[in-house]
Amino acid sequence: MPLPFIIGGLAVVAGATGLGEGISGGMKMGKARNTAKLAQAKYDSAINRFKTNSEITTVVMDKLGKIELETLTSFEKFSDLIEKIQNRPRFKEIDISDVILPEYRAEELKQVSLGAGVLLGGLGGAAVGTAGGFAAAGATTSAVMALGTASTGTAIASLSGAAATNATLAALGGGALAAGGGGMALGTAVLGGATLGVGLMFGGIIFKMTGKKLSTQADEAMQQAMEIEEKVEQICSYLNELQSVAREYINTLKTVKAEYESRLKILECLVGFMGKCDWEEFTEKEKAVGCDLVLLVGLLFKMCQLELVNKVDDTKNEVNSEEASKIISAAENVLENELREVA
Repeated sequence: MPLPFIIGGLAVVAGATGLGEGISGGMKMGKARNTAKLAQAKYDSAINRFKTNSEITTVVMDKLGKIELETLTSFEKFSDLIEKIQNRPRFKEIDISDVILPEYRAEELKQVSLGAGVLLGGLGGAAVGTAGGFAAAGATTSAVMALGTASTGTAIASLSGAAATNATLAALGGGALAAGGGGMALGTAVLGGATLGVGLMFGGIIFKMTGKKLSTQADEAMQQAMEIEEKVEQICSYLNELQSVAREYINTLKTVKAEYESRLKILECLVGFMGKCDWEEFTEKEKAVGCDLVLLVGLLFKMCQLELVNKVDDTKNEVNSEEASKIISAAENVLENELREVA
């Protein structure tokens, strides 16, 4: 972005002051011109670095958000299958490496699956960074888990088709217009990234200096350029950490999801095609598949609830790397020690 540097006034040297002062003035003018050019170069370099890092981070975070929503959407199929099995044991919450995996609740999973499906379906027309915003804030805690009841008082999980979609969008908008909420229009805006988009990723670290013009004075311009450079360094350090943590989280989530999907296919074959609907008729290996599935669903649910970005104050965000590392360790523990072999 070209910025004005007004240094022409420095070139006005009164000839009456003599040749020596004229040469001195010319040297100062040249130095000021070089300083101004260097300040401009520093500014441009900093802005380009910021833009590149923010674009890369947005892509990575959008990828994580989409995987989370896809994972949550699949829970309805699992819940439908497991609910068909009679005499199954009660699946309680589990503590893995100090991470509490939630107790199995069919209605909660269906609700989450429905909400995630609506959000996922709307991503095609949503702003870049919307999916990443869900991931930054915790897909379930920020959006999906808020979608409990339609404005009519009917549980959204019990609805289907257009009614479910409309009720979900209205819930995202704070409820029906008649009840004082924003209705479907606001819900659609939310889905488009108005509040759950990039702002949740960068909200506290928005680069306020990008629109600031450098001073007309060369030395002041250099000082401002150096301040911008320092600010960009801080922001890019944050973005690089977010990218790194998000990439590791994506890899772990994909690994857990693959184990879940392989067992879900087996359960679908047992219940859907073979018609096995009594837990007591299951072999020990088949029971192991069911138990492992419940464990993996709880783990995936927990992983999708992580708020990857914490807001420190109005000027700063931080990466929730400690909690991410804790959940990744729990996932690795499950993958290495808790799962039985799939036949």
